[in-house]
Amino acid sequence: MGSVALILKVMPESPDVDLEALKAAMRAKVPSIQDIQEEPIGFGLKALKVMAVVSDQGGETDAIEEAISTIEGVERAEIAELTLT
Repeated sequence: MGSVALILKVMPESPDVDLEALKAAMRAKVPSIQDIQEEPIGFGLKALKVMAVVSDQGGETDAIEEAISTIEGVERAEIAELTLT
């Protein structure tokens, strides 16, 4: 049994969303998050690139994507990359 690095691209609802509060909410809801980086999109909007290390057993990646999508202030979350660690 191994691990995979899951990278999600999280889009906030608007440029007015407090990214620090959003990061804290994501870390509270998904303890396996290792890193969160901001990525400028345009017009003041920034996406968050979230990296989590999870088991390579099926289902965990979808659960994390769903959990982050339900956080207030998140427009959408999508898997950008999945690599073996």
